Amino acid sequence: MNRSVIRAAAPRPCTLVVCRGCCCGNPRKYPATDHAWQLDRLRAGAAEHGFAVRTTDCLGPCDQANVIVVQPSTAGRRAGGRAVWIGFAMDDDCPDDLLDWAAGGPGVAEPPATLTLQFIRPPREARTRARR
Repeated sequence: MNRSVIRAAAPRPCTLVVCRGCCCGNPRKYPATDHAWQLDRLRAGAAEHGFAVRTTDCLGPCDQANVIVVQPSTAGRRAGGRAVWIGFAMDDDCPDDLLDWAAGGPGVAEPPATLTLQFIRPPREARTRARR
């Protein structure tokens, strides 16, 4: 007899989605920022703390580069956490602030106060509010 077994999906850790499109991560547009170092720092910290870092071509709000989305873990979603968009992630302290927070993530840990100043609206939400 062949039985199918449905297993619960493994809990997902927090994920950082780092924009590296036309503006974000572009050393010609933003030569004062070491974009490669920032991405390397995020990847090394993520490996140390057990969460993921992905890159994508373009997240949309190019006028707020560098943009990073912090996606909550499974536990964070269950606690009500939602994806948080971070803009203007150019300074050297930002990767460490992100790493400290992403070890818990949205819904689990409070973000550093300095990071909350960089929260931005997701593109769709910003467009919807502009039409009101």
